[in-house]
Amino acid sequence: MTDQDTARPTDHDSPWKEALEYYFQEFTQLLFPAIHDEVDWSRGYTPMDKELQQITADAESGRRHADKLIKVQARDGAETWVLIHVEVQGEPEDPFAERMYTYQYRLRDRYGIDVVSLAVLADTRSSFRPMCYRYARWGCELSFTFPTAKLIDWEERWAELEASANVFALVVMAQIRAKRLRQGGTRRDAKVALIRLLYQRGYGREQILRLFHIIDWMIQLPKGLEREFLETVYAIEEENHMPYINTAERLGRQEGFQKGLQEGRQEGRQEGRQEGRQEGRQEAARDTAINLLKLGVLPDEQIAQVTGLPLDEVKALHPDPSH
Repeated sequence: MTDQDTARPTDHDSPWKEALEYYFQEFTQLLFPAIHDEVDWSRGYTPMDKELQQITADAESGRRHADKLIKVQARDGAETWVLIHVEVQGEPEDPFAERMYTYQYRLRDRYGIDVVSLAVLADTRSSFRPMCYRYARWGCELSFTFPTAKLIDWEERWAELEASANVFALVVMAQIRAKRLRQGGTRRDAKVALIRLLYQRGYGREQILRLFHIIDWMIQLPKGLEREFLETVYAIEEENHMPYINTAERLGRQEGFQKGLQEGRQEGRQEGRQEGRQEGRQEAARDTAINLLKLGVLPDEQIAQVTGLPLDEVKALHPDPSH
């Protein structure tokens, strides 16, 4: 699958950073349980993106990994910064361990605070497992070790991930599928399975939308399969009575209305509807409106906004003729 086949650029940086920022506690609980137990989670945690940027400003541009710096409070009361490197795309890099050490000492030197460096390796080369950086010459020796989580190790524990109540298990499964599966149909089936699992877990609307966004970004599909995927998502929503994903709007966006979206969300919807009438997407919008009206959880005005249908048309679809 080439970059031209996908609806978005192959940049896995953003979904990982989003997942780590929202689910950092769950991330450590799943992948680094010993470290999770040392943190006082009642004090919360704080992303330190600005501080990380200051020490990585001269790093090689276009690197294929994500970095995240988080401030937490240890159970003993000490303030600790946690640096996470996530290898998310491309071949393993020999300088990886040295880069881990470089970021570690730069942070300690600049801010004078304890830094715990964690490495998450999402590549598929089982032999690539950097855990330390060593340097020695003429009696001068340095050794720096760091905990590492290799995501493909979870393939043997897939059933455990599927049964896990930890939301980050879905992120791990999505990343593994994204790296392992190359054929469009296979990727689509795997993506549908994860979305189905997402809806079956009983999460609230905000949680579902956030995780859907992360999974959707990680497992990208050829444009030709995107429509079929979204139609399946709509069917899953009907089964679970959770009409959260605006199928008609997403289809319009996936069909290439980027210019309209840049000029404004409303204009983008209008272009999507115009093209959608030619492709039959208007029917999908009406089906969404009908199901929302049956549920009776949203006013007509909000349904019109969600589906992109005119308010008069929504009222005409109302199951109660006297409405």
